[in-house]
Amino acid sequence: MLNGLAWIDRMLGEVLKPVVFAGMAGLTAVITLQIVSRVFFTSVGWTEEVARFLLIWITFIGATLAYQQGRHIAVTLLRDKLPPLPRRIVLGAGYLIAIAFLVTLGVIGWRYMNLQSFQKSPSLRLQMTYVYAVMPAAALLMAGLTAIDLIRLLAGAPLRAAHVEIDSALEADLQAETGK
Repeated sequence: MLNGLAWIDRMLGEVLKPVVFAGMAGLTAVITLQIVSRVFFTSVGWTEEVARFLLIWITFIGATLAYQQGRHIAVTLLRDKLPPLPRRIVLGAGYLIAIAFLVTLGVIGWRYMNLQSFQKSPSLRLQMTYVYAVMPAAALLMAGLTAIDLIRLLAGAPLRAAHVEIDSALEADLQAETGK
């Protein structure tokens, strides 16, 4: 079971990385088009709206990816000083609080998404449901990742390693540069 959960965890990261990259590339292209069109031609009306919507999606999907990689800011000084059993209890309590918060955010996001379902964006005439759908989706994905972390903790398995992929690549580059 833990191997299956670890696979889901990894696959989620592998799916989110290109999505965030594509969103950033799209945002860069749309803002560049907006600037060029304003300077040299007449401004393209839909670019501001698309940029705003892409920024909303990148924020929530990027936050999910950062959570999956263990890159959110955390103050762990006191927790790390605790003996193993109290540390596990504090971690478990933190995971339960995070799950409660994220599920609440998902429910509120769902309600807000449905509340705005009748509204359409001014330029693109896109239903705002699609814009706001990212909030409950990202919250529930992060709640799922937290549940995986809680299951790992309860099973005594190693916890999610933060920064592993990027730090190992950085370490390899540094070793190549120094010749070690």
